[in-house]
Formats: sequence, C-alpha cells, structure tokens
Amino acid sequence: MKQYNANNIKNILVAGHGGCGKTSLVEAILHMTKASDRFGKVLEGNTVSDYDAEEIKRKVSLNLSVTPFEYRDYKMNVLDAPGLFDFEAGFYEGLRACESVLLTISGKSGVNVGTKKAFKKAKKLNKSSMIFVGKLDRESADFYKVLEQLKAEFGPCICPVVVPYVVDRKVESYINLIDMKAYKYEDGKAVEVELPDIEHRLEGLITAISEAVAETDEELFEKYFSGEKFTNAELVMGIHKGVKNGDITPVFCGSAFTLEGVDMLIDGMSTLLPTASESAMEVGIDENEEEVAVMCDETKSMVATVFKTVVDPFVGKMSYVKVVSGKLTSDMQVTNMTTGETEKVGKLAMLRGKKQEDIKEIVAGDIGVIFKANLKTGDTICKDTKVKLSKIEYPKACYSMALRPKNKGDESKISSGMHRLIEEDMTITYKHDYETHQQIISGLGEQHLDVCVAKLKNKFGVDVELEKPVVAYREAIRKTVKVQGKHKKQSGGHGQFGDVWIEFAPCDSEELVFEEKVFGGAVPKNFFPAVEKGLRDCVTKGVIAGYPVVNLKATLVDGSYHPVDSSEMSFKMAATLAYKAALPQANPVLLEPIGYLKVAVPDAITGDMMGELNKRRGRVMGMNPDEDGMTIIEAEVPMSEMQDFATLVRQLTQGSGYFDIEFARYEQLPSNLEPKVIEEAKKLGLVE
Repeated sequence: MKQYNANNIKNILVAGHGGCGKTSLVEAILHMTKASDRFGKVLEGNTVSDYDAEEIKRKVSLNLSVTPFEYRDYKMNVLDAPGLFDFEAGFYEGLRACESVLLTISGKSGVNVGTKKAFKKAKKLNKSSMIFVGKLDRESADFYKVLEQLKAEFGPCICPVVVPYVVDRKVESYINLIDMKAYKYEDGKAVEVELPDIEHRLEGLITAISEAVAETDEELFEKYFSGEKFTNAELVMGIHKGVKNGDITPVFCGSAFTLEGVDMLIDGMSTLLPTASESAMEVGIDENEEEVAVMCDETKSMVATVFKTVVDPFVGKMSYVKVVSGKLTSDMQVTNMTTGETEKVGKLAMLRGKKQEDIKEIVAGDIGVIFKANLKTGDTICKDTKVKLSKIEYPKACYSMALRPKNKGDESKISSGMHRLIEEDMTITYKHDYETHQQIISGLGEQHLDVCVAKLKNKFGVDVELEKPVVAYREAIRKTVKVQGKHKKQSGGHGQFGDVWIEFAPCDSEELVFEEKVFGGAVPKNFFPAVEKGLRDCVTKGVIAGYPVVNLKATLVDGSYHPVDSSEMSFKMAATLAYKAALPQANPVLLEPIGYLKVAVPDAITGDMMGELNKRRGRVMGMNPDEDGMTIIEAEVPMSEMQDFATLVRQLTQGSGYFDIEFARYEQLPSNLEPKVIEEAKKLGLVE
C-alpha cells in the first residue's frame, strides 16, 4: 500500500449492538474495494477482522481489529469493534483512534441499546457519525420504521442519503437522494434504473436534506430560503461540513450479505466523512502540567498514542499506535511519557486483520503497529517534545470470580498469564486475596471471564476453572467479659507458668486494641508484649466460623507469675487460653461486608430495581436523575448478595444500566443466616 498523508487518511470505527452485522459489513467493504481476495462469512470463520481463535470458535467479535483499504485516493482505516457489552474494551480503544463512527443497525431489530450507547459516546467525544441500516434483504426488515426510531431517538441530525424503494415488503431499488438516481442490484453490482414514482415521500426526504445542508453555511442558507435548489456539489459540501461539525448524521442502507447499497456507502465514506487532518486537534499536557494543542501535521514533532496491545506467545507484544503529529519511523528514539524512559522503535507494520505489511514510517493521522516495544495501552510516545495525551476511560470491571487451577502447582502460571492478559484487556483486574487464599479475576460479565479462561489455556497453557469468590466475613463480640487464662506445665527441670486475667470488650477499632491495667507487679512488664502477641495471633481466627475477629478490646487487669517457671511463651499460651475461654461467653456474632452501591437504570424500571435490591436485603438511600436520562439509585447492600448483580443489571436494563460498588463497612449478619455461613466455612476448612 502506498504512503498517504493526513489529508487523505480517514479512521472509521464500525460500532453498534451485538449481532447487527458489523463484521459482515466490513467484510463486504473490503471485498468491494478489492482489499480482500475473498468474501468471508462470520459463520464460516473466515472473515478478515475476526481472526482470533476464540472469535472463530464463538462466531462473534471479541477484539478490536484494524482493516485498512484504499478508495479514490484515500486510505481508510476501518476499525471493527465488538458489539457485545462484555467486550466493550474494543469499542473504547477504537474511539481513541478514530475521527468518525459508522453505526451499523439491523433493519429487522432497529435501534437497540448498543446503538444508543455508541451514538452518545461518539457525540460526547466529538466524533463524526454515519449510519448504515443493514439486513434489508430480510423479509421482516423495515427501513422506514427504523428511520423513524432514529429520528425519535437522536433528533434532527438524522439525514437519510440513500433510501429503499419497497414493493410488497421487498426492496426493488435504492434511491441516492444526492444524485437523485435509483439503482437495482444484480449479483452485487449496481444497475441504474428509472427513478420510482414516490414523489410524496421523496419530496419530504429531499426537503429534510436541504434544510440540514442550509444550516451548515450562511451562503447555502440564503440560497435555500430564496427558493433555489442546491447543486450536487453543494449538497455534498454541505453534508460533509455538517458531518464534520456533528450537526448531521447521514443514513445509508442496504445489505452486506447481498452487497446491495455497499458501494454507495463506501462512496459516502469517501466524500462525507472528515479526514484525519480535518478532525479536531487533540489537547495534551506538557511538562509544566499546562494544556497544549497537538495538531495533526506531519511536519511537527512526533506525538503518538498506544490505543491497543496484543500479546502473542509467538510474535511477541504488538503495540497499536495512532500517530497524532509528526512521523514515527523505525529505529527512532522516543520518550515514553508514562514512564519517562527512552524507547527505541523497532519493526513497524500495517495490519489488515492478522496480515502484516512491513512499513518504514507511520505519518500523522495514520495507524500502525510497533513490535516488541516496552509500551502499554494508554502510553504517549514523543520525539523532540514532551506531551502527554489523554488515556482511555474504560468501563469498570463489575463481575468477579475465583480462578482455581486444575493442575497442582499452576498458581504461579496463573499470575503470569493474567498479567499478560491484562496488558491486552484493560477492563480485566486480577488480585490474590491473601485472606481467602483465592485468585480473583474481575471483568465485564460471564462471557468476558469465560473467554479469559479460554485464552489462559490456549495462549499460556494454564487450565483453570471458575468458582464463586469466598465472602470475607468477620466476627465480633457484643458483651464484655472478664476471664482467667492459666497455663501451668511441669515436666522435670524448669516448668511453664503463666497466669492472666483479661477483660474483653467491644470497641470501634478494626484492629485489636490492647491495654494493661495491672497493679502491684502481678504480671511483670516484660511479659506484656508476650500477652499482646498471643492475643494478636488469636484474633486471626474467631470461634463461630473461623473468620478474623474485629472491634475487640483486650485489657490485661491481673495475673500472677513464678520467678523461675514463667516465660514469654508461658504468658503467650495463657493469653491464648483466656481468649478461647472468653469469646464463647461474650455473645459472639458474625459480621458481613456491606457495600455502597450506585446503580444507573432507565426511569421506567426504577421500581423493578428497587424491588430487586430489597430482595437482596439492600437499603435504598436515595435516587437522583442522571445526565444521560437515567436514574441513579444509591443503596447499601450486603456484598454476599451481589455476586450475580452484573448479570441482573444487564438483563433488567437490556445492557443500558451500569453500577459501581465500594466496600463501606461490616455489619452484623442476621442470625437466621449464620448456619449457612458456618456450613460454608466448614467446607473451606476454616472451622472444624
């Protein structure tokens, strides 16, 4: 592929709801522009963009892929994003690298939650947008119904450019409202036909386009309201300007499967979407923590951002970069603004799916890959300047499970494999819980973690199973007691003698509070640390279910000693005996972790969500409206009831809801639930 400059490069993210035909549309575009020598099918597992083993197996996109093609002196980097909410990371990465978003909508299912979320996010980040209503070859498809949904949901920016002429629920031809020509498709090829007689509808559509174009320019505004019609060139110029400014979202239609309308979509992408040089400048932070403008200009100093990372066991690490300014060349010495370290750029390549083409440089506005560099997603690299660009704001991990190796001794392999997976997918988190001795993985949903497990096995040779994480309960006492702990042992020679009276009482501190109020030297001071050490060793295990004891104050009030047989070990054992005798008498209780929850749901289902929270023993604290037209419910909920909450929120809100939960405090577990927790503790070996 020849070298292009920023005036002739376009970066377009294909996004939308899962199953709406994004990958099929990308495949059709590549086939029609001869960027691919075959027309792949998702079900056959031979598409350019879905090349990962798990994608082929599951027949769904899981990762962002880059598929460039050439058309009319333009290089267009098409980024195919996953539509499933569990794999949103790819969508956010694609947004970081693109100037425009092409939303794909099924003519059958219409505007779904994924469409709305993608459109709102694109607008929020000032990305231009275009819509393709596909699957119009299906019997139940209805373009005009979808068009009404689009107008109702997204407002007056919706501007149809290509519309179908439908007879008996079947598309007869497609009308290009800019050229005012109609086309019929035979074996995927367009044949011009006579413009159908639908004047009443056509006039309304043309008026809508003309009004949208008139709003983009003063001269065009005056021309339109003087009664003159726009020329073809004026319509293209006006729509292009409106798309660039975010005022117009052109709508195309057709079928990726039969290639109907795909040629007009490609033409629209080349004429209506902005180039990399036309996109809004990026704002970075310099060495003095001040904002600076970074222009898309290859003559300026080199600034690039890493928007995606792939860790391949055979090829090594691949860092996908978008060069924002200047030129990135192989062997260039660059500064990583995240770490401050200097990095030598090695091999550069352009990728189309998994196929590589070695290149010598990546210019401003273009996308490429650096091989085997010590870089991470979100890093900014610079040459002859020091600017840090914004990082990607990923959705937070909300679904957690524990990893259990199928083979003994694989625990260390899990840690190594997980850290490499996290380099690829920043929506995954991983930690080793030293209290429960479990390795916890968190992600965006069940499918997400299922894919992580498959990748651990296939990429890094670690076979694991998922199980529910153990809830970290606590124990406490509710009554003050005073007990004696006496350790006496005689076995020839020096014996062992330690005698203490300790008062145990509830308090507010999570850590053990130890005090001594011994009078008259009943227990020598040099044995106080031994008593405290004995108690601190004991509070790691309670008497109900073996969980750590909190909110406990122990006061050493009296005791006795033997001038020969007393030792630190004797008093440590005496303290242990006092602890074991005291806690059963002090009304011990189990404490459960309580989380502070903020969950955003559509207004229509706030009642259903509140009902669910009540079922989970939650306490609703309040409700507030959100800027996205959602209601945020704030509540306190037991963490033990929240294991499947991510799945519930997705099902209840059809994917539009989201939540955040943080540990707040421990609270007494209802007594009727204690037997179940004790039984689970026995299974875990915490208590006999």
